[in-house]
Amino acid sequence: MNTKIKKAVNNKYVTYGLILLAGLFLGWLIFPGGSSSDDRAATAEHDQDHDHGEEIWTCSMHPQIRMDKPGKCPLCAMDLIPLTTTGSGDAAIDPNAIQLSAEAVALANIQTTVVSRENPVKDIRLYGTILVDERLSQSQTSHVSGRIEKLMVSFTGESVRQGQSIATIYSPDLLSAQQELLEAVKMKDIQPALLQAVREKLSLWKLSDEQIAAIERSGEVSPLIDVTANTGGIVVSKNINQGDYVNAGTILFDIADLSRVWTVFDAYETDLPFLKVGDKLEYALQSLPGKTFSGRISFINPILDPATRTAKIRVETTNPRMELMPGMYANALVNAPLKQYNNEIVIPKSAVLWTGKRSIVYLKQSGTETPSYLLREVELGPSLGDAHLVLSGIDDGDEIVTNGAFTIDASAQLAGKRSMMNDKAGRAVTGHEGHSTQGSGDPAHNPAPAGHEHAMMTVQGLCEMCKDRIEKTARSVKGVSSASWDQATKQLHLNFDPAQTDIDKISQAVAKAGHDTDKHKADQKVYDALPACCKYRGKLR
Repeated sequence: MNTKIKKAVNNKYVTYGLILLAGLFLGWLIFPGGSSSDDRAATAEHDQDHDHGEEIWTCSMHPQIRMDKPGKCPLCAMDLIPLTTTGSGDAAIDPNAIQLSAEAVALANIQTTVVSRENPVKDIRLYGTILVDERLSQSQTSHVSGRIEKLMVSFTGESVRQGQSIATIYSPDLLSAQQELLEAVKMKDIQPALLQAVREKLSLWKLSDEQIAAIERSGEVSPLIDVTANTGGIVVSKNINQGDYVNAGTILFDIADLSRVWTVFDAYETDLPFLKVGDKLEYALQSLPGKTFSGRISFINPILDPATRTAKIRVETTNPRMELMPGMYANALVNAPLKQYNNEIVIPKSAVLWTGKRSIVYLKQSGTETPSYLLREVELGPSLGDAHLVLSGIDDGDEIVTNGAFTIDASAQLAGKRSMMNDKAGRAVTGHEGHSTQGSGDPAHNPAPAGHEHAMMTVQGLCEMCKDRIEKTARSVKGVSSASWDQATKQLHLNFDPAQTDIDKISQAVAKAGHDTDKHKADQKVYDALPACCKYRGKLR
């Protein structure tokens, strides 16, 4: 057996085979992939590109969430946003710009518009009511004392014409005055002044000269007198019934002529500078859909209502068909040209992110292959309804983001760059009394401190005083690290330590300060003590 092995080893073919196997083994040890250096370099580059292009999706409210594909946040159900940006290596991209992949731009539905200069027109919406023209409204009074013997007008809303008999009054005083007239007629040659005095007395009781002359000729007296309408129109108020006793001057009816009416609108004090007497407006009525009425502003009340912060705007309208009834609701649209702001830049309202102190827009950077966006602070002029007038910050021809700006801003916050809540990269804007209103914006850090939770609740309020009161009250609760109330959405954003407090305790504290929440209602006495500008009840929409 040993002899056979020795012969096999001494065989030159076996020797060559062993050498070949040894060489293959050494090659495998040196180059384990079995590929050339060029192949390995290509593979590494491919893997690097794959890793570099992979996107991570996160939540703008809960940056600790990390997903490998778009969807909803499992904590708050908000749409996830891309955390990583495409590393295109484009040297033209500004280092402060936010880059998004084409897929992220499509999913966020980001839209842009090139701005231009124009002559702005402010759309002012007004809401009002049809009212009786006060100048055409009269009160029908009794000129003598007595008893209502008969009523010819028996209900409110009845039409009357001028001179029509509307009531008959039995008056003992009238009977005595007529008897005095007859006695004065007998003595007219001796005391003509007495006859004239009695005639004037009856005239003051609204007896005509013909009626007085008829009494003198016939020698007959009557305790009954008819009350005639001194104007034509609609009876809007009936104050007596048949059989009632009345005195001279008692109001029997209120009669209004509706051939011309007033349409009175409420205009907020912020809109008053753009309205003036003589401006034309068009309005519609809820009860007459499809019909449009027009008129000119005839009067602007110079006194502002302190409760509603509005002034009355009056428009006079003819009403030949009696279609316009007092009490109808009307809504108007006034197109007021802002002549003092001619040739200014106007941008859509959706393009502006407003923090209360700063107004920002995002500009799309030109000349780059990868979509990139730059933050730009702007100074806003008057609101134009669905648009804003821009006084400074952007130029004619700039391309701004008009839809999806909040998604871009959320990406900027997570990347630690300048954003709506960060006036400088990596530093948050502080609110009242130095309390931070937002996290650092660094994706490696949570907006809430370690061990704290984030929550939201609805809190009712109207103004900056409400905002200050709500946030101070929430922060006064032990365990609350930050509180920020959004005046537009009525949402109170909270970061708090669950070991020290909970959302119910914070809600109770805010309610005790006078503001209703979605969990607790403020006491009526506390609410009544709030300033007039903070009275939100009855104004909720």
